[in-house]
Amino acid sequence: MSEAVFSTTGRRKVSVARIVMKVGGGILTINDKSPKEYLKRDVLVDIINQPMTETDTLGKLDITCRVTGGGLSGQAGAIRLAISRALAALDPDLRPVLRRRGYLTRDPRVVERKKYGQPKARKRYQYSKR
Repeated sequence: MSEAVFSTTGRRKVSVARIVMKVGGGILTINDKSPKEYLKRDVLVDIINQPMTETDTLGKLDITCRVTGGGLSGQAGAIRLAISRALAALDPDLRPVLRRRGYLTRDPRVVERKKYGQPKARKRYQYSKR
């Protein structure tokens, strides 16, 4: 691993995460809070730690994250993508491992728009024959 600073962006749904990663003591902050304090659920903390546990870099990197938009689940997905991209930039040998697990793929699913003449995107008003 090199002694450089890596800055990457990750997106999911409406959320955008910008991270700065450098080799260090394993300090992870999200919007100046700890991951557990910010994301509130252990499942979401596990999601952002997945790329690091997969590549055995958990506790070896200092990560500062700024995340905006969307909800906590989308933000966790955006942070995971940003961390994965930074790990791939840090060490190109990790790229196949991250790619195989799907951590480098941007999830394209977003909320479908509401259509006119319907109460929601796909829900329709009840049909009345008479």
